[in-house]
Amino acid sequence: MRYYVVDAFADKVFQGNPAGVCVLEEKLEAATMQKIASENNLSETAFLYRRSAGQYDLKWFTPKAEINLCGHATLGTACVVRNFVDPGIKDMHFDTLSGILEVHSEGEFYTMNFPSIMPDRIAVPNRLEEALGAEALEVYLARDLMVLLKDEETVLNLKPDFEMIKGLADGLGVIVTAKGNEADFVSRCFYPKLGVNEDPVTGSAHSNLIPYWAEKLGRKELKAVQLSERRGTLYCEQLGDRVNMSGKAVLYMQGEIFV
Repeated sequence: MRYYVVDAFADKVFQGNPAGVCVLEEKLEAATMQKIASENNLSETAFLYRRSAGQYDLKWFTPKAEINLCGHATLGTACVVRNFVDPGIKDMHFDTLSGILEVHSEGEFYTMNFPSIMPDRIAVPNRLEEALGAEALEVYLARDLMVLLKDEETVLNLKPDFEMIKGLADGLGVIVTAKGNEADFVSRCFYPKLGVNEDPVTGSAHSNLIPYWAEKLGRKELKAVQLSERRGTLYCEQLGDRVNMSGKAVLYMQGEIFV
């Protein structure tokens, strides 16, 4: 099968979040896809099956498990579709575990339309602050824990204990966020339960972050930066029960998997 690695939410290679994209000629068993994702050892590998031009089935696997939503691997997949599967196509519909996700390509940018998922506020979980090494000003829960920290510098300099995060009862992962200095908000994302200590740029997390910051800042259009070592920039828009997030993507490699 054809295989690509795309740096998503990046202006050039070695930035943003690398996603593996496998283009299937026929559908695979979940166990086989999981083995491929484990072998690839990227934070997510996407598996694309083309039904027709503009209509695709899409699944995402971490090295440890299948997940229900992944932004950067969707962006990477859209880049592969536009450049290799259906060259020049602008509008793509992906059938996923989170429903139909739409992606529109225009120039260098890809705009993804995702669910808007405002998480519920909860009490600070036991040992969360110890695991993060920082005070949690507010804590929310949807699929992941979302933690408001004091400022951008606290987010940037955080040195979490990943073993302790792995032991937290709540949340698949932990998103930390704060108001940005130059961007509207910043974040970092940790998923040691999925074998990914820190995800470089996490589109799915912004399904929570966008409605939260849109409400907090009183604006629908927002610029976000994820402060991992590789960094990534997302241009966001709150649209009621949906969100748009836009970014660039750069092809790093292409090859073939012999399975």
